[in-house]
Amino acid sequence: MTENKADVVIVGGGIIGCATAYYLAKKGKSVIVLEASDNIGNGGSSRNGGGVRQSGRDPRELPLAMYGIKYLWPGLSEELGVDCEYHKDGNLRLGKTEEHLKILEGLTERAKACGLDVRMIDAKEVKEINPHLSDEVIGASWCPTDGHANPMKTTLAFYKKAREMGVRFITGESVTGLKKYKGRVSRVYGESGAVYEGEYVMVAAGYESRDILETVGIDVPMHTELMECLVTEAEPHMFDQMLGTAEADFYGHQSDHGSFVFGGSSGIELNNRDHGPLNSPSNTAITAPCICRGIMKYFPELEDAKIVRTWAGFLDICQDGVPVLGFADEAPGLVIACGFSGHGFGIGPAVGEQLAMLMIEGKTSVDISGLRYGRFKAKI
Repeated sequence: MTENKADVVIVGGGIIGCATAYYLAKKGKSVIVLEASDNIGNGGSSRNGGGVRQSGRDPRELPLAMYGIKYLWPGLSEELGVDCEYHKDGNLRLGKTEEHLKILEGLTERAKACGLDVRMIDAKEVKEINPHLSDEVIGASWCPTDGHANPMKTTLAFYKKAREMGVRFITGESVTGLKKYKGRVSRVYGESGAVYEGEYVMVAAGYESRDILETVGIDVPMHTELMECLVTEAEPHMFDQMLGTAEADFYGHQSDHGSFVFGGSSGIELNNRDHGPLNSPSNTAITAPCICRGIMKYFPELEDAKIVRTWAGFLDICQDGVPVLGFADEAPGLVIACGFSGHGFGIGPAVGEQLAMLMIEGKTSVDISGLRYGRFKAKI
């Protein structure tokens, strides 16, 4: 049993689990990370579009995004010893109709109220920032401090550095449940029959967190949605901004390599749940063409770009669209980190640092009170 004990046991080897493990180890804590698949970052952490953005976020999670972009992302590649391909070149959220602009104006005003430097711009200024966009774009929101990074490289950078600092990673170990001991959640049961024990147990396993947390009476209201991504052959350099749209029908950026990475959906995913197990979601022959038709409306120049690969991933969509983070009064010793609703990558480093601080000091320096599990309690 001794070898399966640590200060903290983390369930989930995505960017949240790896980042938290790194920041805990940096403060001298022993950590065990359990990952159900055979590969670190096999879930949403390696299947997303790489956005590192503040714009378009719910005010409850915006402080984490702003903190990470100000204090963590700029020096992350140097700190971890891996080029995370981080770009801080702005985010254009595009609109083609008056209705789109109303959506963007609402998002912009809420973000400005939280202190974010974001504003609405007209078609002329959009073209000045990115001359490759089509004339159908009549306006956008513009956040100059947003950007993007490489999800796979960033996740594995945290993993690599955490391992170097003594964190023990165990892959291929599905977790069947948690258990309280002397009033605290401190034991984690693996499918292999092994039992892991820690002063704190953190669950950051995407949608699979729901079943795991239910074993100690915690029910996070969330569901899955499938999102697909595609990557093109390398193209001549066109732009460095992160892109999105008012209706989120596609998002993406151009990578350092020159390839374009775009994500989106067709709507078919909501009516067809048969997409394989959570750790190996399958894409369709329908969604990529849908995404491409949308992209060409915004970027006519990409009409002849060749797609070299497509892939799919599940989003763990929380009922109110923002993650559940931190302690739960009903389960002392437990730390929750799930329900990121498709935008966890960009806040991953900040979440990891703050949750490590929460376990070490009992508090965070960024306000996460609006993201606590207790928000779902009935108001009496």
